[in-house]
Amino acid sequence: MGKKRSIKHVNYEENLSVPPGFQSLTALTLKRMVAVREFQPGLIGAPLSDSDIHKFKTSFVRKPWICHDQFDNVPQKCDSEQSDVDMKDPVTSSLPKGVVRGCANCHDCVKVTARWHPEESRLPVLDDAPVFRPTEEEFKDALKYIANIRSRAENYGICRIVPPSSWEPPCRLLEDKSTWEASKFSTCVQKIDGLQSLYLKRKQSRLHEKREAKMQIVAACEIESAVERVADSEEVKSIGLTSEFEYGPEFTLKSFKKYADDFKMQYFREDGELNDADQDQGEPLIARIEGEYWRIIENPSEEIEVLYGTNLGSGTLKSGFPVTAKNIAIYDKYVDSGWNLNNIPKVFGSLLPFGCYNTSDISVPQLFVGMCFASQCWRDEDHHLYSLSYLHLGNPKVWYGIPGRYYFKFVEVVKKLFPQLLKNPKLLPELVRQLSPSMLKSEGIPVYRCVQNPLEFVVIFPGAYHSEFSCGFNCSESVRFAPFDWLPHGQNIVELYAGYCLKTSISHDKLLLGAATEAVSAIWEFFATKKDSSNYQLWRSVIGKNGILTRVFKGMQHMLVRSTPFCGGMFVFPK
Repeated sequence: MGKKRSIKHVNYEENLSVPPGFQSLTALTLKRMVAVREFQPGLIGAPLSDSDIHKFKTSFVRKPWICHDQFDNVPQKCDSEQSDVDMKDPVTSSLPKGVVRGCANCHDCVKVTARWHPEESRLPVLDDAPVFRPTEEEFKDALKYIANIRSRAENYGICRIVPPSSWEPPCRLLEDKSTWEASKFSTCVQKIDGLQSLYLKRKQSRLHEKREAKMQIVAACEIESAVERVADSEEVKSIGLTSEFEYGPEFTLKSFKKYADDFKMQYFREDGELNDADQDQGEPLIARIEGEYWRIIENPSEEIEVLYGTNLGSGTLKSGFPVTAKNIAIYDKYVDSGWNLNNIPKVFGSLLPFGCYNTSDISVPQLFVGMCFASQCWRDEDHHLYSLSYLHLGNPKVWYGIPGRYYFKFVEVVKKLFPQLLKNPKLLPELVRQLSPSMLKSEGIPVYRCVQNPLEFVVIFPGAYHSEFSCGFNCSESVRFAPFDWLPHGQNIVELYAGYCLKTSISHDKLLLGAATEAVSAIWEFFATKKDSSNYQLWRSVIGKNGILTRVFKGMQHMLVRSTPFCGGMFVFPK
């Protein structure tokens, strides 16, 4: 059709022209240099190893703007496993394994090669938190009794309440055979020798929720919390966070008890014989376990891995307390009791229902299934709420508490231990680690200890840092609540959260507005009916001239005036 273009081959190596304007003042000849490129590790274009390819694929999981359907078959790891290897403690990473979990035939067996070292015990010397033993009459009203002991107990951060001998609520976890033998729950793996490392408490506490829900990757990204987004940020990586928590196998309560008992029996054997640690459930046993627990944390010789189930309130186990009446007097008594953890967040005198979001589970009781050494590290409750813990069954728990007035002192100690946190103070409320009580005492922070036995309560007061560990298989339950004397703490923590740009779990303004509305309704009802009632007396006491609700509103008024400069004295709050 047309004239075919002839292609002229040019020898570029011998006839390379100089671009216009780039003429050199000296004579030189440009030549093309062809060399064989050698791939070296770390260079762009170098072949990737299998581990590099896996990391590349998993990096797309938390990026919802990228279509990652092709990576659906990538095995998912929990948050702790996605952390960089370099973040792990080099000392504990090289320790020999002291616990081997599972075998070729089953996943719920355990072989313990580690042994306790009584000669290296690190038992801390601590004062005991107060213990209260209410009478039958005093025990009838939970909030009233806690309010009565607050002045004597709050300075310790925690206290123990031993109910009257008549308190014997049926444990639904034991009475319901299907729950004990068939209902499965997810576990988390906890390496006790690595608990002195920092990790994100909320990240760890949601492991079971993600496992239970079995959500799609995209859906998980859509509901991902702000805290978890912070966890993947460069700020977290820059301070070298570590976390030794990962998914464990599923268990029933029956099979988990067997696993926990086998672990404890093997660990505390001496020369192949079972010592009296497993035969005596008294204080000497607890002291031995406590001393060994802190030895593992402060001076580990092996990797000690335990399992536990946490925050199981929304799972298959639910609450250990009876929640529905069975037309049996003993059930009716405990279903309606204020000490039933399903009731105390919403009983008369509790403010939490006024401020909870519809999707919030902050007032839902949470179950904890533990084994020997299973721990909850130092932490404070969200919004500095009260917390009430009850031990349904099993071995005792050892608790440690720090008074709320030392809250900021504790934070300063953490900053001292981790100077890199000074550049990222907003992460401080989300970080926890297991610090030795002896070390905290040396820093001028008082630490108090209490041992919780089955059928006993432990109260956590507002702002108190606390931690605990289990002495063997047990099942406990805890819940948060907010009586009127919590209000000043609630206002302070809202301001603190605002400074850290943290999302709140409850609306403090909504809570105050709801309480004020309820108070006005009670007053108007009294004027209309002229009938005195406990409802009227309660609200009258908190909204009077010196009532706590009145003081909180006045405090908010002064705060708003200070924080609103353009008022210019023109805006005056009503007296």
